[in-house]
Amino acid sequence: MDDVKWLYEIMLIIYGLSLVGYFINIIQNNRKASSIAFWLLSMVWLLQTVFLLQQVIVAKRFPVLTLYDGLSFYAWILIAFSLILSKWSRMPFMLFLINLLGFFILLLSISTNAAEHMQGPGIELVHEMLIAHVTLAIMAYGFFTVSFIFSLMYLIQYRFLKQKKGFRWVRRIGDLTQLDMYSFKSVTVGVPLLTIAIILGVGWAYAADAEFYWFDLKTIGSLLVLGVYTLYLLLRLGKGYQGKAISTYNVAAFLILLINFFLFSNLSNFHLQ
Repeated sequence: MDDVKWLYEIMLIIYGLSLVGYFINIIQNNRKASSIAFWLLSMVWLLQTVFLLQQVIVAKRFPVLTLYDGLSFYAWILIAFSLILSKWSRMPFMLFLINLLGFFILLLSISTNAAEHMQGPGIELVHEMLIAHVTLAIMAYGFFTVSFIFSLMYLIQYRFLKQKKGFRWVRRIGDLTQLDMYSFKSVTVGVPLLTIAIILGVGWAYAADAEFYWFDLKTIGSLLVLGVYTLYLLLRLGKGYQGKAISTYNVAAFLILLINFFLFSNLSNFHLQ
């Protein structure tokens, strides 16, 4: 495992960036993001192919005999299907779901391998998974905070324009349409980051053999925050909510985020076990 630990890390990073690209394409119909995500995913598939060929040629065994090999081969199949479908179909949401599952399966395979080699590199990899989990969650919270600020600025600007006050400096706040769009784009990046962070948290708990409770307040809070901001995107895209209505919702969503970050974190022992 010492020789491939850094390759595992690179593969997960590239796969995570690919997921973000596919998600942005779903929300914004961004073909450039979709193209970048496809090539990043192709790199992951090539790396996995090298690992599988190494098992067949060097180790002289087909990679399905152990749990690690089976999960790795399963993830390879899912990625291959995704690459084929991305060229022959235009169903971005299905591609994202397939790759979200593929990322989770790949993470489980790497976690299984780390758990079987819990010395040196194995311990380091598990520790780095925890660091990545916390880092991505905080980054997602950062994007949600930026989105909240834009929404708050929107509401302030909207109130001034409605009451015809503050015209001397109101332009410095920004255009309403731009504030609304920047808030939306920030959530678009934050949601996939938090999703990946939660998946990494589950993988870390499995690899570290830590007590993981789905009913822990921190776990519930993280899933609640993810659900609240996912609903934001659904209201925006599905129901057409924009402007004041969605900005007000976003401010309320940020209050839930603060409750999870400060209150639920103090009442949870998940990361302290």
